[in-house]
Amino acid sequence: MTTTSQVRTRGRLMLNKVPEVTVYFWIIKILCTTVGESFADYINETLGFGLTNTTLAFSAALVVAMVLQFRLNRYVPSVYWLTVVLISVVGTLLTDNLTDARGVPLWLSTTVFSVLLALVFGIWYARERTLSIHSIVTIPREAFYWLTVLVTFALGTATGDWTLELTGWSPGASIMLPLGLIAAVLVAWRLGAGPVLSFWLAYILTRPLGANIGDYLASDRSEGGLGLGTFGTSLLFLGTILGVVVYLTVTETDRTERAVAVEA
Repeated sequence: MTTTSQVRTRGRLMLNKVPEVTVYFWIIKILCTTVGESFADYINETLGFGLTNTTLAFSAALVVAMVLQFRLNRYVPSVYWLTVVLISVVGTLLTDNLTDARGVPLWLSTTVFSVLLALVFGIWYARERTLSIHSIVTIPREAFYWLTVLVTFALGTATGDWTLELTGWSPGASIMLPLGLIAAVLVAWRLGAGPVLSFWLAYILTRPLGANIGDYLASDRSEGGLGLGTFGTSLLFLGTILGVVVYLTVTETDRTERAVAVEA
C-alpha cells in the first residue's frame, strides 16, 4: 500500500483515480487492447457501419464514460475499465481513419503520435512535476492521464501495424516482438530502470501485443490464425474483462487509498 498524500483540489475529496499496478491491471489492459482491435473491426467491417459512423458512435460513448469517470471522486473498477475499453477502440479508430480514410502512411502516423506523446508528457511534467500514476488525485492530472492513454493507444496501433507492414509476419509470429520487448522492459525495471518510464513503455507495448493477439484469434486458419472471428474474439475478451472487473470490485485488490484535502 502506498502512503497517504494530500493535495488541494476544488471543493471535493478525491482518492487516487486509477488502480494499483498489479498483474490484474496488465491482464485487463491487454484484454482491452484486443477488444479495441477486434470490436472496432467487427462494427466497422462485419456489420458494415463504416469507419466514420463507427468512429462517431464510439467517440460519443467515450464522452459519456469520461463524464462518469470525472464525476467520481475515487477509483471505481467498472467505470474505469469501461473507459479504457472505449478509449482503446477510439484510439484504434484514430489511426485507422488516418491510414484508411486519409491515406496517411503508417510511418508518418507513428512519428506524429510519438511527437504528440512527448509533448503531452512534457506539458504534464512541467505542470505537475510528476508523471506517476500513483498521484492521479486532481482533475488536471486525471485529464493528462486520459489524454496520454488515448495517444498511447493510437501510437501503439500505428507502430504495430507499421511493424506488420514491414515484416509481413503471420498473426502468430507477430505476437512475439511486442512480447519480447515487454519482457526486456521488465528486466530493465528489475535491474533498476525508472518505474515511471518502465510503466509507460510497457503500457505502449501492450497495445500492439493485444492487437496482434486479437488478429491471431480472429484470423482464418488459412492465414495462420485460430478462426474465432472478430465477434467471437470480442465476446470472449469482453466476458473475461467483465469477470475480472467483478472480482476486483468485490475484493478491492487493486484499490489505492490516497486522501486529498478539501478546499472550498
